[in-house]
Amino acid sequence: MDTLVSAPSPSVPVTLRKLYFVRFAFAAVWAGLLFATAGTLGPIGVTLLVVYPLFDVAAAIVDVRSAKANGGTAPALYVNIAISSLAVIGLAVAVTSGIPDVLRIWGAWAVASGLVQLVAGAVRRELGGQWPMIISGAISVLAGTSFFTQAGSDDPTLVNLAGYAFLGGVFFLVSALRLNRARRGA
Repeated sequence: MDTLVSAPSPSVPVTLRKLYFVRFAFAAVWAGLLFATAGTLGPIGVTLLVVYPLFDVAAAIVDVRSAKANGGTAPALYVNIAISSLAVIGLAVAVTSGIPDVLRIWGAWAVASGLVQLVAGAVRRELGGQWPMIISGAISVLAGTSFFTQAGSDDPTLVNLAGYAFLGGVFFLVSALRLNRARRGA
């Protein structure tokens, strides 16, 4: 595990805290918009589905740059960038086939990125504020599996993706708040 994300310097939590707040805000807005359009794969819904993993790529790039600037490395984040980039491509193709295929691609992405998040959080736990990331990663794996099941249902819907994203955002918020508390306590 230690080879996936090296021990970051003390200034990394400041960047992570800011990044986690931004990720929460994005997830909350995104979830609300998807919830409003979850019944169909119209232009807004399609855009939202592709933008979410694209935002994940951007956030991981910011995280990698922060780790590098502080003398660390972050191979788990590079894995996340690759997985989320593949999800962007997969979703762009899946939206042309319908909601079941979208749920299958989203499910595969949720499982894979959840495992990476769990490992990265475990390696970074000494920073504080990482238990929510570890728990969120585990929940993502379970949710991804449930998306596969939903894809085979009689009336699959995207509404659960909105709930998944919002819950993930809440975990980012909790981590940001815990990092803030850890920073003030240091």
